[in-house]
Amino acid sequence: MIKLPDSRNENILININGELLHRDEAKISVFDSAVQGGDAVWEGLRIYDGKVFMLDEHLDRMVNSAKAMAFAQIPDKNEIKAEVLKTLKANGMYDEAHIRLTLTRGKKVTSGMSPHYNQYGPTLIVLAEWKKPVYDNNGISLITSSIRRNPPQCVDSKIHHNNLVNNILAKIEANLAGVEDAVMLDVDGFVSETNATNIFFINKESVKTPFADSCLPGITRANVISLCEKNNIAIKEKRISISEMYTADEVFVTGTMGEITPVLQIDGRKIGNSIGPVTKKISALYQTIAHTEGVVIPK
Repeated sequence: MIKLPDSRNENILININGELLHRDEAKISVFDSAVQGGDAVWEGLRIYDGKVFMLDEHLDRMVNSAKAMAFAQIPDKNEIKAEVLKTLKANGMYDEAHIRLTLTRGKKVTSGMSPHYNQYGPTLIVLAEWKKPVYDNNGISLITSSIRRNPPQCVDSKIHHNNLVNNILAKIEANLAGVEDAVMLDVDGFVSETNATNIFFINKESVKTPFADSCLPGITRANVISLCEKNNIAIKEKRISISEMYTADEVFVTGTMGEITPVLQIDGRKIGNSIGPVTKKISALYQTIAHTEGVVIPK
């Protein structure tokens, strides 16, 4: 029997190109580029206290990703914002909600790889769900994946694209190991990120995170770096080896879906003795801005 993670989502309305449809009726064409080749870009948005957190920053990244992918047509950011707010209002979602916002290259006139076949314009999907943070903020466990993160010379991770096979293969390894996620290394063997989040390490109250070379420079990641700089917490970007990862005093991962999540174990090695003080401080600082900043959802 199929059971939804949150029963409130049984009758949600999903926005496809401006039309609000019941989840059972919300569909895209089999000729859409997202179906044909994962040819789309996406963002995750979280809703707090009647506001969409970091909406403009996410829309900037979506538009930049679409430009990097050479989309022929890209909706105006204000148009996308209006559809996001319309969808949330229609669903009555003002807190404890998450949006998967997708912009595909659009429908093709025939199946095939070439964007020359995309003659209908892009497809915008606003999928809003009731969804609390996905990780246990009491701490999670990770393994190191055998799958390497794409380097920029293959598929630049700064493009927030929908072709997530690289990450999914790592997530499968995590599932088989019975842990929440997998750390992915770059092609030189240094830590990049997990299959779903950016990662931070703390030694002697100094915070480190991998360079955004083979990882997505996440918006939550940027918030953490900014919060550290504003609150006199030492932070730097650097290459981090596996042994440095294992010997960190504290580790946490960041992302819109999970916020700030402590890591208690990696590859069976215990990290610290409990959730550390620096992680707790950064998490509290993040919660403050998440619940006070954002674009207001109309009533």
